[in-house]
Amino acid sequence: MIIEDWRFLDALYMTIITISTVGYREVNQVGDIGRIFTICLVLVGVGFTFYVMAAVVQFMVEGRVRIIMGRRRLDKKIDRLKNHYIVCGYGRIGRVLCRNLQKARYDVVVVEKNPDLVPVMDADGVLYVSGDAADEANLIKAGIERAKGIVAVLATDTDNVFLVLSARQLAPDLTIIARASQEGAKSKLQAAGANSVESPYEMGAASMAHRIIRPTVTNFIDLAMAHTRKDIQMEEIPVSESSKLINVALKDSGIRQDFNLIIIAIKKPDGSMLFNPSFEAAFMPGDTVIAVGEEENLQKLEKILNP
Repeated sequence: MIIEDWRFLDALYMTIITISTVGYREVNQVGDIGRIFTICLVLVGVGFTFYVMAAVVQFMVEGRVRIIMGRRRLDKKIDRLKNHYIVCGYGRIGRVLCRNLQKARYDVVVVEKNPDLVPVMDADGVLYVSGDAADEANLIKAGIERAKGIVAVLATDTDNVFLVLSARQLAPDLTIIARASQEGAKSKLQAAGANSVESPYEMGAASMAHRIIRPTVTNFIDLAMAHTRKDIQMEEIPVSESSKLINVALKDSGIRQDFNLIIIAIKKPDGSMLFNPSFEAAFMPGDTVIAVGEEENLQKLEKILNP
């Protein structure tokens, strides 16, 4: 406009077709100074335009590639897992559940359909499958055929019932734990194939009642189960066939003398519980020992009972 005294529309038109490298033709004749200006415009304007376009394409491609590569890394980690737990639902209960399982060094895979929770799961460092837990393909992707157990903590009882049915069909021997919001849903979840059904509301109410009725007992259980103190903890330890304490009576095991532990109960393979076992009680393969004591001593006992 200044050099050639063109109209605004003519000058804008020439600038656009030059920067975009379309270059139809000059609107009007261009003098020497106008040609010098055009050369500068091509060198600076076209180069800058290509740079911006390349940066935008790079950002889009790299972002997509990063998502794809991240998903592939997650899938590879999930494919390597065995005897892990699948948590369906990453709401308030699911997130706390995963945090406690990870703290106890259990492998966990989450199945969650809400895309808004993906950044939360990434930040928490959990393995996850983004999709509906009712879809059998997502359960297979989460490794249900290799899993040790699955926990259904979806938003509604209906969703949990359908999930339990699907999981039981895919893995008949799988341990299934389900959450029930309504009292009437418990029997339906059990009929669908759940091994255990828990109601957070009932558990919370019972815990509050126990804190009123038996405050000292509940404080002791909190200390033993929270694993925040090393002077007192409670653990369950399976007894394997290779243990040297098989068929050895408690009085001859040296557990009390060597490890300063208290054996609270012994759970038998049939599910029966032997509370406060006598000194004549002996460990058998398949038993589960419930002991109280220091964490270091509990670990030593675990190496003996389950080497």
